[in-house]
Amino acid sequence: MTDQSSPRPAAPDTDALLARRLAAAGLEVRSLRPVTGGMAAVARIATLSDGSEVFAKTLTPVPGPDLFEVEAEGLAALRDLGGVATPEAVRVAPDVLVLRALRPRPDTPRFWERLGRAVAALHTTTVTDRFGWHRDGWLGRMRQDNTWHDSGHEFYARRRILRWLPEPHVRAAFDREDRRALERLCERLPEIVPDIPASLTHGDLWTTNIIADERGEPVLVDPAVSYNWPETDISMLWCTPRPPESDHFFAAYEEAARPEPGWRERLPVLYLRELLCVIAHGDDHWGAADRVREVIAPFRRRG
Repeated sequence: MTDQSSPRPAAPDTDALLARRLAAAGLEVRSLRPVTGGMAAVARIATLSDGSEVFAKTLTPVPGPDLFEVEAEGLAALRDLGGVATPEAVRVAPDVLVLRALRPRPDTPRFWERLGRAVAALHTTTVTDRFGWHRDGWLGRMRQDNTWHDSGHEFYARRRILRWLPEPHVRAAFDREDRRALERLCERLPEIVPDIPASLTHGDLWTTNIIADERGEPVLVDPAVSYNWPETDISMLWCTPRPPESDHFFAAYEEAARPEPGWRERLPVLYLRELLCVIAHGDDHWGAADRVREVIAPFRRRG
């Protein structure tokens, strides 16, 4: 999930905690070095006793015993069902996930074009008529409700928007009319979003979750998978800070996937899920609630 503020420093003992959890998973650590980006997890590149390097992450506390199992399953689904490159899991434990170490992405036009075509292939080869996933997942430290629906409008309204309204931080951020405007937006979703079929989606496709393999080819990490409108993935990149070269992603994606007309105009509505999730985590340090109010302004009652 996104964090548009500066990364917050980890607590001093997080390296020791991660090393202990890696040791319990059968991996002896020689050294750890930080990686940037992300929001919820403690992530490090670990050099193991044999000199090899892996990527390791944990949370303090871990919000659920299936957290990393679900993440590893999502990586496998994207790779096996959608054909996109994802790292293989080295270890999956209730309190730590270890992946093969990869490289920072090269922000070149070629890289972003290749990614655009890969995501287009994911979305166009996994089309189905049901929305959801066979199990609930995680987005940051909070549950992602993946209950199956036949209607994309109902799924997005109930499981991606209204699901967040009872959360304490969301209740505190919005007044009654804000909440009612969100509800009206959900009621009018069929007027906003065409009847687009579901595809397998990454679910958290922002720049920090895009890295590269040893050849410089795109690799995706940290998914929150479900079958959903494919444009929900595109909204994550479109609406968050990104390098100028990423324009090549959207050109390549549009050419290969041929989204329904008006897709650019729909993306701020589809990004509401992420904004509400950030607020629910108590991490709105950069104006997420104000951005929500901008999107829902047309759904306020006048006078």
